[in-house]
Amino acid sequence: MSDTPVPGILFIVSAPSGAGKTSLLKQLIPADDRLALSVSHTTRAMRPGEADGVHYHFVDVATFQGMVGEAAFLEHAQVFDNYYGTAESGVRAQLAAGQDVVLEIDWQGARQVRRRFPDAVSIFVAPPSIEALRERLGGRGTDSDQIIERRMRDARSELSHFSEYDYLVVNDDFDTALAELGAIVTAERLREPRQAQRHQGALAGMLG
Repeated sequence: MSDTPVPGILFIVSAPSGAGKTSLLKQLIPADDRLALSVSHTTRAMRPGEADGVHYHFVDVATFQGMVGEAAFLEHAQVFDNYYGTAESGVRAQLAAGQDVVLEIDWQGARQVRRRFPDAVSIFVAPPSIEALRERLGGRGTDSDQIIERRMRDARSELSHFSEYDYLVVNDDFDTALAELGAIVTAERLREPRQAQRHQGALAGMLG
């Protein structure tokens, strides 16, 4: 049992569209009560099956720009024709309460977050090949051919930034990639400084 509260870990997870990061996180996070997904703000239209405040906070451009002017975002970026941002106050409150938080953001947002949270743990999820990525994007059935081609061009740009991250997970086999993500979370929680802080009372008793 923990005898000293420890601030949560901030995990950054990025990937090109279609690499499978959202599906992986949908499996990883509900199975771990110490993990929570930060809900971003976006100006894009709500997709079928999505709910406001659950998948995203859906706002109009004027509202989003107002939040930018108030410096409310930890990070924000334009992706295709839409804006995405992470409200800083919510993330800091979760971390202070000891909750580990996952930010599902692109490389632009990841750079901004690392400047504010240099201890954040960053993970890049890559597809096994460009061909596999194209097949996954086409299999969604939600985007036009024009959008898919634009996403493919953007995917190559996103992939070029994988070396900026602490960890690289290749999502070839879903179950393997899921296990690797879980292993990263566990390893980060077990780092000596965090464990020493969490169990300092017990350790002092054993050494005293």
